[in-house]
Amino acid sequence: MSKARFDLLDKLIERYNAGDAEGYSAFFAKDGVEAMYRGADLRVGRDGVRDGNARTFADFPQNRAIVLERQAFGDYVTLHERVWRTPEGDPFEVMSIYSFDGDEKISRVEFVR
Repeated sequence: MSKARFDLLDKLIERYNAGDAEGYSAFFAKDGVEAMYRGADLRVGRDGVRDGNARTFADFPQNRAIVLERQAFGDYVTLHERVWRTPEGDPFEVMSIYSFDGDEKISRVEFVR
């Protein structure tokens, strides 16, 4: 199960780094959510994920992330990422905690920053 989820997240990060909001959002369940950890929902539904990330990619066309570490914990996968908005800007780190609808789609991701 972890391998399929790791593979899915590898493809997700690939689409993120390509600035492909449509391709990125395709990995989410129809009612998938991006949220801050134990906080407010940032983007709700596949369309919300797509539209929110399209704005981010338009504002930061050289935005990119690398995965520093990944772990599977039961039904969850965590990624420790380093993200740059611009090549010359300072990166920031984020821990993302993914929940899944089976192995097929992301149902929720919460960001710890």
